Amino acid sequence: MEPILELKNINYAYHSLEGETKALTDISFSVCPGEFVSIVGPSGCGKSTLLSIICGLIAPEDGQVNLNGKALRDSTTNIGYMLQHDHLFEWRTVYHNVLLGLEIRHMLTDRSREYAHELLDLYGLKQFENAKPSELSGGMRQRAALIRTLVLDPDILLLDEPFSALDYQTRLSVCDDIGQILRDAHKTAVLVTHDLSEAVSMADRVIILTARPAAVAKVVPITFELEEDTPMNRRNAPEFKHYFNIIWKELNTNA
Repeated sequence: MEPILELKNINYAYHSLEGETKALTDISFSVCPGEFVSIVGPSGCGKSTLLSIICGLIAPEDGQVNLNGKALRDSTTNIGYMLQHDHLFEWRTVYHNVLLGLEIRHMLTDRSREYAHELLDLYGLKQFENAKPSELSGGMRQRAALIRTLVLDPDILLLDEPFSALDYQTRLSVCDDIGQILRDAHKTAVLVTHDLSEAVSMADRVIILTARPAAVAKVVPITFELEEDTPMNRRNAPEFKHYFNIIWKELNTNA
């Protein structure tokens, strides 16, 4: 299977009056269509910087990002980006928040409006379409933010610690909820997270980065023998501790 995303020898450094700070060194990996990949590493190692390079917000100093076999600048592959905070606008209803990306991209049509209604219904927010974000729980706000991204029909979804602002109990529930939504929709996703349990519970593979300047230390394939493979069920499976310990040990070796 041809990868939807391919990174080849990515290098990046930050420059200031004080000098150069290397962030990423020789990063190479690929992601196949429908695959869910988690990226973990020590705090400050450059995980979010890597996502910014993948979506074209910043350019690498060396190396190349390919999407569906084409260089990033030439690709028409649609990238969705879900941030740490939901960034819902309080003066807009939930429905009109969901439409925001479509408006910005001049993609509002009768069909896209209908699709927004369908997604809100499918993911349990139909009755809150006309509510303001302040009327939603933290988990519901994140679900609305995800729908705002999914309504654009992205080919690949980048998730930058999307659950970090939630309390622990809500985080578990939303992680399970969104993990199932993305699998059911057969979406390709790349998740950056500090939470190793989250990484193992959601991913098909976990990419472990070293401390800054980040390099790929290890790639851990994740498989569970479960009748219903969900993030919550994975956390209760015997394999979970095995994968967690492998990643924990690798992170501490390369800290």
